[in-house]
Amino acid sequence: MSGGPLPAGGPAALEAEVRAAFTPVLPPMGLGAWSLDVLIGYLPTHTVRPAHPYAAAHLHCPPDPVAVEADQLVAALNPSQDSWDQSAAASVIEACVIEEYSALAFGAPGSGSITSGGTESNHFALLLARDAALARAYAVDPAETGIPAAAAGRLRILTSEVAHFSVARAAAQLGLGERAVIPVPVQEDHRLDAAALSQAAKRIAADGDTLVAVVATAGTTDAGAIDPLTECASVARKHDAWFHVDAAYGGGLLLSNVRRSMLAGIELADSATVDLHKFGWQPIPAGLLLTRDPQALAPISRRVAYLSDLDDEAAGYPNLLGRSLRTTRRPDAVKILAAGRHHGLDGFTQMIESCFAQTAHVAAAIEARPEFELALRPALTTVLFRYRARNGDPDRVNAEARRALLAAGSAVVGRTALPGGGPGSLRLKFTLLRPETTNAELDALLDLVAAAAHACDVPSS
Repeated sequence: MSGGPLPAGGPAALEAEVRAAFTPVLPPMGLGAWSLDVLIGYLPTHTVRPAHPYAAAHLHCPPDPVAVEADQLVAALNPSQDSWDQSAAASVIEACVIEEYSALAFGAPGSGSITSGGTESNHFALLLARDAALARAYAVDPAETGIPAAAAGRLRILTSEVAHFSVARAAAQLGLGERAVIPVPVQEDHRLDAAALSQAAKRIAADGDTLVAVVATAGTTDAGAIDPLTECASVARKHDAWFHVDAAYGGGLLLSNVRRSMLAGIELADSATVDLHKFGWQPIPAGLLLTRDPQALAPISRRVAYLSDLDDEAAGYPNLLGRSLRTTRRPDAVKILAAGRHHGLDGFTQMIESCFAQTAHVAAAIEARPEFELALRPALTTVLFRYRARNGDPDRVNAEARRALLAAGSAVVGRTALPGGGPGSLRLKFTLLRPETTNAELDALLDLVAAAAHACDVPSS
């Protein structure tokens, strides 16, 4: 593929160029078809292209062409999923997608929602968990009366110290506060320490507090680590807490006939997050919240006269307001259906295996090159590593090398910090979600990183 995965020049230069070319957004007189032609000519070369082999930073997959075509169909037809008379067939497709994906996760059809992604799905799951905990411990319906004063500061969520930030943000938005989220230490492989989880749950009980949820991660953003799901489920059940699995990344393994067993224990969850715009090659957005109980979403349902009156439902017209936290929403299930029927489980298995093979190759290549250091063995398809700086501070050298590649438009490489942070914790990251990438392209990407880092490896002034 010719050219780099993003425009050269950096943020300031690009912003100036875009503002000069495309503002005002609302000119006094319309510019006609010419303005769209300009946009179509400009955007493909001035945005980040996840289909490029050197776009390897994030959980940002190249979209499957079949799903893209289905998405275009949806955009043209513009159904809305808030009532049957705005969606018709699309509402049935949504139900079919939820049934089959929940059966993959839990062994039998459950319920769920098509969401905008992991952040919304985790929020949704913790809303259900909060309401279940308050009903159990305080005999209240928070949807009607709010959180009782007696529960203030007494509700707790346990999750890994490297869990996605959306867990803490959801706690804040749901009135629990971020302090309600107690981080549990991880082991060297970034998996949650099950013994530490058990001890933390016991302390919560001893303090007289209520454990709302245990949130396990199946595929951490950086290391791809999968927490010990069965052990996490056991702790949740022992303390009568909701068990949620954030499988936004690793949930794609449900599509693999080879790797699905890596998610053993997910079938014990009350709910699970899966992002098909990560390990599922869907155009953004394509998130799923899956629940084991087919009636789990009943508490969010509402009835309003103009969308879902009772006599319409009695006549066979379904009330769709119990499927989502949103009202107006597009039928993202259509593209999920299209890609699923096109590839099947066998096709998805092959795509996933290709990404795992690439990961194994690049990890071995890093270990074989003395200028690089591999942080840990990959669990999924992310690779954490760094350039071994000889002259400069390693954190600075690696950070500057990454920015140099971005500024040149040569490559999109990720960065993160190992748990605990502090000096020396910065690592570069490859996230490999493009099945077509070759080993030669990965080797060339490593060459680019090495050259950029070598140029930055000078003593700090």
